[in-house]
Amino acid sequence: MQRDDREFRLIFGVIIALAAAASVMAQQITSEDIASGLANPARWVTYGGDYAGQRHSPLKQITAANAPQLTPLWTFQTGVPGNFEASLIVVDGVLYATGPSSHAWAVDGRTGKQLWHYQRALPARLKVCCGSVNRGFAIFGDRLFMTTLDAHLVALDAKTGKVVWDIELADFNLGYAGTGAPLVVHGKLIVGIAGGEFANRGFIDAYEPETGKRVWRLWTVPAPGEKGSDTWPEDVLERGGAPTWLTGTYDPALNTLYWATGNPNPDWDGTHRVGDNLYSASLLSLDPDSGTMKWHFQFTPHDTHDWDANQVPVLADVTIDGQPRKVIFHANRNGFLYVIDRTNGAFISASAYGNQNWASGIGPNGRPIELPGHTPTDEGTTMTCPDLYGNTNFMSPSFDAGRRLFFLTVRETCARYVRRDTPDAQVGFLTLGGTVVPLESPRSGALRAIDPVTGKRAWEVPYEGPGWAGVLSTAGGVVFSADHAGKVMAVDAGTGKVLYTYQTGAPIFAPPTSYMIDNRQYVAVPAGQTMVVFGLPKPD
Repeated sequence: MQRDDREFRLIFGVIIALAAAASVMAQQITSEDIASGLANPARWVTYGGDYAGQRHSPLKQITAANAPQLTPLWTFQTGVPGNFEASLIVVDGVLYATGPSSHAWAVDGRTGKQLWHYQRALPARLKVCCGSVNRGFAIFGDRLFMTTLDAHLVALDAKTGKVVWDIELADFNLGYAGTGAPLVVHGKLIVGIAGGEFANRGFIDAYEPETGKRVWRLWTVPAPGEKGSDTWPEDVLERGGAPTWLTGTYDPALNTLYWATGNPNPDWDGTHRVGDNLYSASLLSLDPDSGTMKWHFQFTPHDTHDWDANQVPVLADVTIDGQPRKVIFHANRNGFLYVIDRTNGAFISASAYGNQNWASGIGPNGRPIELPGHTPTDEGTTMTCPDLYGNTNFMSPSFDAGRRLFFLTVRETCARYVRRDTPDAQVGFLTLGGTVVPLESPRSGALRAIDPVTGKRAWEVPYEGPGWAGVLSTAGGVVFSADHAGKVMAVDAGTGKVLYTYQTGAPIFAPPTSYMIDNRQYVAVPAGQTMVVFGLPKPD
């Protein structure tokens, strides 16, 4: 009898393994699949869920009425030091996640069972500015694509996690690193680069998914003589920064790619780089086929506070003053929520959404109206809000078009900005400054719902301190996010009433993702080194 039990368990285990393998093998993602966004509820096949980056799931099994019944269904623990920051890719029952130090996993979406694990062998003495993070895969065909901390782009077989090809984006010895999720547009992999705290020059690339061959490159700091180069001293152009480390969005009807850029270099001492410093702290509009720039919009000219514009440009069609407009919503690190015409880059409006005090507003030309006392000095500024991490940062917002509400994690923090003349030799940064956070500095945060056109706040849920988690809204009328103390929350999208909370025990830097398997809606939240997946209890 014992032998029969063992044989049964062995056979059963083989069947389960074959079923899992078959699930992975069945996946073949096309350009049409990516363009259809979240039309297939079993899939989440690009960074923001769809090309518009709205991060609004059409799933509505979980509602404001039943969300209090949510329960954790399973957890997956990586055992890798560091924190998840990735947006998941979900295809037909399988979750694909990247993690710290260029690890990656395929996980069964029903049970949390690991299907495979990829680990990149990284070189010693990497120059990485801001954590050994990775923000997600792209998927196309039967391959997954990720950037790595040593500034490579890697294609993995989705069935096995084995490397198909591996190419260098840039020399990591110059401070370049890969942390962002690629975006597939027209059968091309669009990829950004990190490392703007070092003396290098940002770029956006396009690659062939089959071979890894580079199709085009756009430098985000112009070369001498190119348009925009007159906004810099010529000797600074080759090390001007403007990294591109967060994933952009795309409008198929306009065939236009939108990608944001980071800080100029050096960060805090602007005396070395007189001028507006294009195209740093900007939103770029590109032709995805050629990489040609169509237009740009600069949020913070001559930035001296490290207020990267590396936030998700969310695309939407809205009515403004009785007229239909194709717009971009951009909750900028500098504390203003911008509305920009995405057909031509024209400035429409901007409203403060956080506790910023460095500008009295944004003028009709789209430029900030700066207040005195906030430019870094040797003695340090007065208390400047926000601090270098901004009123928001890389954390993904979401947009519910039906309610016309923009949901985002807001940080309310301040600091004194100090300029200094010498580089930080210990880490090789060329920031020429830093910040001091006085004890009396505010340190708070919230999940906030805002009408992005009027800037009017609908509701907020205070966090326990500043937060870093992304946001997911759903057609069921529930918004999911988390605070930095590890508390996951489900909130009524219309009222801001907290419907459910769960303490994960780890800080949360990643956005939630929702998917459907076997007519059951799941919500996955990466927390610290653990992925926690929630759902409603199965009916008796």
